[in-house]
Amino acid sequence: MNIIVIGAGAWGTAIAATAAACGHVVTLWARSAQLVRQLQQEHSNQRYLPGINLPESLCFCATPWPDLCRQLTAIDLVVVATPMSALRGMLSGLRDVAVPVAWLCKGFEAPVDGAAGLLAHEVQAQVAPRLLAGVLSGPSFALEVAQGCPTALVAASAHAQVRQALVDAFHSTRLRVYANDDLVGVEVGGAVKNVLAIATGLCDGLHLGMNARAALITRGLAEMTRLGLGLGARAETFMGLSGLGDLVLTATGDLSRNRQVGLALAQGQTLAQATAALGHVAEGVYSARTVLQRADLLNVDMPVSRAVVALLDGRMSPADAVACLMGRVPVAEAVVSH
Repeated sequence: MNIIVIGAGAWGTAIAATAAACGHVVTLWARSAQLVRQLQQEHSNQRYLPGINLPESLCFCATPWPDLCRQLTAIDLVVVATPMSALRGMLSGLRDVAVPVAWLCKGFEAPVDGAAGLLAHEVQAQVAPRLLAGVLSGPSFALEVAQGCPTALVAASAHAQVRQALVDAFHSTRLRVYANDDLVGVEVGGAVKNVLAIATGLCDGLHLGMNARAALITRGLAEMTRLGLGLGARAETFMGLSGLGDLVLTATGDLSRNRQVGLALAQGQTLAQATAALGHVAEGVYSARTVLQRADLLNVDMPVSRAVVALLDGRMSPADAVACLMGRVPVAEAVVSH
């Protein structure tokens, strides 16, 4: 296959290297010509994946974006590896591309002019409705993928052609790719788990114990499922890789930026201090308010997410957030319970 990956951050670089190692013809595109020169000279991405040697067959380019969009006729698959904030512009440029397009970002777009923030597939429906598009998601740290650690992902799309293209591009002995046509469920899982990981980091930073962590992850999964059902997803998707799997990884793994934010807040740092120390985007910080906004529009109860938003907005201290959650009235254990 002839594949182009748009965006040379950690995840874009890791997935491009993985496809190249599978024997595909892969080009990694970056907006910065300086970064491309460094990649070509060193065959490593020291800013995002230090210490990782990239395959010699991997190509790099910094062709201006409008020109690049006109040159994709010979490509079999386009993978967009930018943050959610850049997705709208990228998909707008790709709107007339005839080949499968997949994005890697997880989260909600920031609200514009008072409108509710959108998931990636909702953005695509607005700006590039004719695209054959989908998402590659699931429990995955870019560094471990780049190191060749065993990983399993989900290729989600309403189009069988897109799902198959992603399986053909990335499935290998080191990376298993499962197909799923529940695009809504896969994207909700990828977005909400970032918010819940902040809560779990807070829990661990306050040394509340493993009992508390298990309870928080489990009730967080119930919140995620409720929102997904409200948006039209299937319940079983949330028991899979993009739901439970990604939540467990992001909530407990030390490579999780969202978890690190929660840990820092528990130690008394401000949100600005916590995010500045990361050096990378923590999508949960930007998605939390939109998650709650979408939940409120659907009358879906999400107490853990609500506490995270109050914490991020400075309306609750870490201790108050815990007290708020533990002080809720008793309810029956069910996904649909409030």
